[in-house]
Amino acid sequence: MAKAVYLLFLFPVTLAFSQTVPQRLAKAVQQLESDTQMKHAMLSLCVVDAKTGKQLYAHNAQTGLAAGSTQKIFTSGAAFDLLGHDFRYRTSLGYRGKIVNGVLQGNLYIIGSFDPTMGSWRFNDCKEEKIIREWVKEIKDQHIQRIQGIINIFSDSRTAIEEQIPDGWIWQDIGNYYGAGADMFNWRENQYDLILHPGNSPGDTVRIIGTLPKLFNVRFINLVTTGEAGSGDNAYIYLPAYADWYIVKGTIPEGEKDFTISGAIVNPSFQVISTLNEVLKQEGIEVDSARLGNDADKSFTNPIIIGFHDSPSLDSINYWFLKKSIQMYGEALIKPIASKKDDPEFVYRNGVFRVKDFWSRHGIDKAAVNICDGSGLSPQNRVTTDAEVKVLQYAKSRPWFSSFYNALPEFNGMKMKSGAIGGARAFAGYHTAKDGKQYIFSIIVNNFDGASGEIVKKMYRVLDVMK
Repeated sequence: MAKAVYLLFLFPVTLAFSQTVPQRLAKAVQQLESDTQMKHAMLSLCVVDAKTGKQLYAHNAQTGLAAGSTQKIFTSGAAFDLLGHDFRYRTSLGYRGKIVNGVLQGNLYIIGSFDPTMGSWRFNDCKEEKIIREWVKEIKDQHIQRIQGIINIFSDSRTAIEEQIPDGWIWQDIGNYYGAGADMFNWRENQYDLILHPGNSPGDTVRIIGTLPKLFNVRFINLVTTGEAGSGDNAYIYLPAYADWYIVKGTIPEGEKDFTISGAIVNPSFQVISTLNEVLKQEGIEVDSARLGNDADKSFTNPIIIGFHDSPSLDSINYWFLKKSIQMYGEALIKPIASKKDDPEFVYRNGVFRVKDFWSRHGIDKAAVNICDGSGLSPQNRVTTDAEVKVLQYAKSRPWFSSFYNALPEFNGMKMKSGAIGGARAFAGYHTAKDGKQYIFSIIVNNFDGASGEIVKKMYRVLDVMK
């Protein structure tokens, strides 16, 4: 009798392990779709054998869904091929006019190139203090003691200012640090910290202490109140592009300590020229004009260049783009992709079109990559899991793959990019199982109910089949 019980116990275990990976994936998908969180949701999954390229399992793999930041792999892969592994942005310092007895009779120009790393704390050679110090030295090396003109920003694209914020980004995102767009000149990743002091009890008014760094020519409309202890950061910053005012509302938890939230710098050009002007004055170099330029000068030609700064290479930029999911880096990469051809006018949408066109030339239907930005922040974006897997397959065949792969974060013991946007969670990446089998996969869930943390755990259970 004991032997019979043992055999009955062993049979379902043996049967489970005898199932193929596709069969086990199908069962895991069925279980997830029957979950109460998925009552009104859509699940898409695509898995291929990384060595043979053979598709092992597909479920709604041709259905376009909101994928959040997993969409970044489209921009990343296209940038590596179209711009090159060693591509660098170059920002120059120059002037027009002449220098007479220590006086620059003309304008000083910072010539932007859409570099997302200027003033960034992530790279030693790009930090705010170092860049400003370099510019001051280059100005002093020309024996300039006074600027009888303005400090202006100009782009070496020789075109009008393009949109900083892509189509489809929403009001609740664009004022916050993760919703910072990319301009012809970017500074400190177009990010600042807003320091707030909560009240003593829920409902109390919150005071604004200040910002880091100091912001120029902006004001805050403060609607933030104090929430309960432990309630977390529920404060958001709202702003229109190129405005000089910010609306801050929501709650921060009660307590005695200051509380910091991060926002997007709406006009990075004005921020940097104001910072430079302030430091020049400290160094005894006067700028005569009370007006600091912050837009394109259409008469700008043949500047005298006195210095330049090259960004880190694309592989370094891409590392942070994928690892920390920085939206602004993706939008900044779209800009040089857009201007890669000799167009008479630079149009941001050209960059998005060229990303789609690039992947179309590598076997992905354009309708499967229905995107309007380079980062995945727009809720209007739709991509398929089949398309994401094809991008990952292509990347694996390229000489820059190690840079791409190393930039992917690790979740659930797997190398994969995550994506999160309202009602959507996604993962796309690579995994090597214990038996040595290598997989490439993409999974997206849209319109789930309940907590995102819970749906992620359930998505992990599906992916665990490949372990």
